[in-house]
Amino acid sequence: MSKTIFMIHGMWGGPWYWQSYISFFEEKGYRCIATTLRHHNVNPQDSPPAELGTTSILDYAFDLEQEIKRLDEKPIIMGHSMGGMLAQILGSRQLAKKLVLLAPASPAGILALSPSVIKSFSEVLVRPGFWKRPHRLSFEKAVYSMLHLLPEKEQKEVYQRFIDESGKAVAEIGFWWMDKNKATAVNEKEINCPVLVLAG
Repeated sequence: MSKTIFMIHGMWGGPWYWQSYISFFEEKGYRCIATTLRHHNVNPQDSPPAELGTTSILDYAFDLEQEIKRLDEKPIIMGHSMGGMLAQILGSRQLAKKLVLLAPASPAGILALSPSVIKSFSEVLVRPGFWKRPHRLSFEKAVYSMLHLLPEKEQKEVYQRFIDESGKAVAEIGFWWMDKNKATAVNEKEINCPVLVLAG
């Protein structure tokens, strides 16, 4: 059994939000690798790299594949939100021993634009050319969409660590039927490992 867990963060995040998971699993004897997506190793107070806006899900997947191939064993791949969708893509490339998907973003073929999702991303979607610009949710939208179960003090602490995300990645996930590159497509028949999905 693999003793390596490769953790992929989601939008606006970074490896910092895996810290409690890392502490838990390291106590159980696992080696934990919390990766950082391309252009996400930045100070939240700084302006985002211009290249972030046009960074594709395919770019993230390419980087992650190279990182995983350098490991000495096939890892358990754990991903949250967009990271969960990336984990599925990597799983379809036979790069995982097991997959753990925490509230994963939907791959191509699943229409996930529910009223609550549209409300969460409304500030982004109304910006001209949002698909080629970096973006960050306002505090109010972040609380509505993901931080609402936390105490207010913790909401503010977590939000202060958020960074910008790729507009192209948002478009590829939310409007997959318009993406000629099929960046978020997952061939589920190629996933040949156990999969655990947790959401709710």
